[in-house]
Amino acid sequence: MRKIYFILIFVSICFASEGQVKVKFELRDIPKSKDSLPTYFVAGNFNSWKPNDTPYQFRKTNEGSYILEKQFPTGTYEFKITRGNWAKAETGSKGNPRGNRSLKLNKDTLVQLTVLNWADEFKQLPPNHTASVNVSLLDSAFEISQLHAKRRIWIYLPPSYTKSKNSYPVIYMHDGQNLFDEFTGGYGEWKVDEILDQFIANGGKECIVIGIDHGGTERLKEYNPYDSQYGKGKGKEYVEFLVKTLKPYIDQHYRTKPTAKNTSIAGSSMGGLISMYAIATYPKVFGNAGVFSPAFWLGKSIEVDTKKELSNLGGNKIYFVAGDLESKTMVSDMKSVYQILNPAGANKNIKFVAKADGEHKEWFWTRELLDFYKFINN
Repeated sequence: MRKIYFILIFVSICFASEGQVKVKFELRDIPKSKDSLPTYFVAGNFNSWKPNDTPYQFRKTNEGSYILEKQFPTGTYEFKITRGNWAKAETGSKGNPRGNRSLKLNKDTLVQLTVLNWADEFKQLPPNHTASVNVSLLDSAFEISQLHAKRRIWIYLPPSYTKSKNSYPVIYMHDGQNLFDEFTGGYGEWKVDEILDQFIANGGKECIVIGIDHGGTERLKEYNPYDSQYGKGKGKEYVEFLVKTLKPYIDQHYRTKPTAKNTSIAGSSMGGLISMYAIATYPKVFGNAGVFSPAFWLGKSIEVDTKKELSNLGGNKIYFVAGDLESKTMVSDMKSVYQILNPAGANKNIKFVAKADGEHKEWFWTRELLDFYKFINN
């Protein structure tokens, strides 16, 4: 069995900036791969898990090894090694998926790692479909004129929908691929349908959930209303699509309760950022928001927009949740926005939750989903 050895060397720097460490990744003894000209990358929570992020690509030295030198703030990081896409990510020795690598940086550090194999060395069996009978595709290519694009739209209808004439609240959620079905979830699924099915079976309140697929490589721009190092933000147009195109369509074709009180928006990471922006800019459309592990670091202007719209957000419910094991500034960035909305902590409509074991992963958001749901329905 071929083994690939990667040595990540975190070099001690005498004059490092305060709170920063310089990192040198060095790859040695790399055997031939299926790529004629292989390229190697580090993908992690420091670059939004882009598997082919050019600033995180290794360069070949004259000696034949590959190195990557970066500078990171102290904190906790997760990462994997790829050859340019997730189909060529590192795996266990038999091709089994391996968990993210975790590294806590509070001083200059030396770490030696072994990569056992690559995903494309093995025939990958597709995961099973896990969506419940209450989930269907509203459209496989819904027109988004604001973005000049088309997206798959999912819909979860509550168990009583076809048996009654009731109208229901609606939650709009981003990253539709990861909400209902393991088959389409690149990193696992939220299990929104299973959680709601069980909650409703125990007497809980019913709702409709609309899931909008992200745009793949466009995600970092479409879920960001501000320009960033990843390009010109398209989040304003995306939210305009939700408000002026998708919501009117849903309200027209399904039995909904269309008021702001009964309309929610929720998502994680970039989806958390765009959810906060949506409720701040359209508080009379979205009465509630679930802001899970928001990528506020990539959109610091959200604080300015939140302050600007503060007087309009008095009655809206916003649920913030993140974990201490995410990026170094995740919880603090989230708290900054929370404190704009609820400086004295007296507004019970604004909830802040930080979990010591929380990670930037679907399992964490799955676990926290029901508490958010209960919060907006109290």
